[in-house]
Amino acid sequence: MLYWDYAAATPPYEEVVQTMGQIMRLHYANPSSLHRAGREAERLLARSREVCAAALGAAPHEILFTSGATESNNLAVKGAALQYQGRGRHIVTTQIEHPSVYESCQQLQSLGWEVTFVAPDSTGVVDPAGIAAAVRRDTVLVSVMHVNNETGAVQPLKDIGRLVKAANHRTLFHVDGVQGFGKLATELKEWQADLYSLSAHKLRGPRGVGILYVREGVALFPLLTGGSQEQGGRAGTENVAAIVASAKAVRMSAENREAYYRQITPLRDRLLAFLSGVPEFTVNSSRDGAPHIVHFSYPAVNGEVMARKLEELGMTVSTRSACSSRLAEPSRILLAMGRDAAAALGGVRISLGDVHTQADIEALEQALLSAVQALKIVERGRD
Repeated sequence: MLYWDYAAATPPYEEVVQTMGQIMRLHYANPSSLHRAGREAERLLARSREVCAAALGAAPHEILFTSGATESNNLAVKGAALQYQGRGRHIVTTQIEHPSVYESCQQLQSLGWEVTFVAPDSTGVVDPAGIAAAVRRDTVLVSVMHVNNETGAVQPLKDIGRLVKAANHRTLFHVDGVQGFGKLATELKEWQADLYSLSAHKLRGPRGVGILYVREGVALFPLLTGGSQEQGGRAGTENVAAIVASAKAVRMSAENREAYYRQITPLRDRLLAFLSGVPEFTVNSSRDGAPHIVHFSYPAVNGEVMARKLEELGMTVSTRSACSSRLAEPSRILLAMGRDAAAALGGVRISLGDVHTQADIEALEQALLSAVQALKIVERGRD
C-alpha cells in the first residue's frame, strides 16, 4: 500500500518515537510536583516550550500546549470571544475553515454571538478586502486558516492581518496553521497574528499534542479549569513525553521545510498536470496552493467509492479532512467554492509526504486510470 493521506496523519520520525519512549521510561513524574522528579519533568516542559517558540519566532511564555489542534482552535476562538465579550460579540471567519473553527463559531452563534462567514473565490482563496470589510467596531476576533485542509488553497495572511488591524486595531487575528507549518513559511509577526494553532501529528510527531501561540498581552478565557498548568490557560497534567517528542518534530519540520518544499512541489505539479488531462476529473487545487495537497472531484460517483476503489488498487487516499470524512453530505468547502453538488460529493484528496518519489506518482496515476475504467464499467452495468 502507498499512503497518500499525510494531511490527516503522518508517520512519526524515528527520532520522535525514540525520544517519546525514553521520556516515558525515565521522566514519568508529574511536572507540577515539587520533588526532584517533578522538577526534572518541568524542566523538560520548559525546554520544549523554548524549542517550539524558536521555530515560530515567538517567546517561550507565548507557547501553550494542548491536546491537539482541535482544542487549540476551540480555545483560540471561544477563549477570545469569552474573554473580550465586553468589546463586542461579533466574529469574522470564512466558509472554508476546519470544523474545529467553523463549529466553534456556530456554537458561539447559538449563544448570541454574531458571526460573519466570508466566502472564498472559485479557487478557494478569500479576498483580504472582503475580510476587512466585515470587521466592525464590535468585532472581537477574525479567524482565517493558512492552508485549507481539503484543497490546499493558501490564504494571503499578510494582507489579511494588515487590513484587519487597520479596520480595528483591537480585533484579534487567529490563524489555524495546521496544514501550513513545515510546508510554507510561518511569519507570525508579518501576519500580525495574535493566535496561531498547530498539531504535532501533522508534523511527524505524536498524536495528542497541540500548540497554541498566544501573543504577549492577549488573554484567553480558560475552557478547562481545575489547575494552574500552562500559565493558568489550560488545566490538566501535561503529557511530558508527548510534548517533548512533539517539540522535536516541530524543530525537525522547521529545519526541513525548504528541502521538503523542493522535493514535494515537482511531484504535486506533475500530479496536477496528470489530473487536468483526465476529462472525467475536476481539479480543485492549483499550483498556487500548498505543495502537499491535491484535490479533485470525480462527479460520476461519491468520493468514498473512488477512495475505496483506489484502496483496492494499493493506494490510500481520503475524501476530505479526517474530521469530516464520515459525513455523507457534499463538501462544505467545495460548495463554498461554487462547485455543484455532484462535484462536492465526488471529491478525493491526495496528500503527499517526504517519502514519496516520482515512481510513486507514476503508480498512483496508473491506479487512478484503472479506477476510472473500473467505475465506468460499473456505471454502464447499472444503466
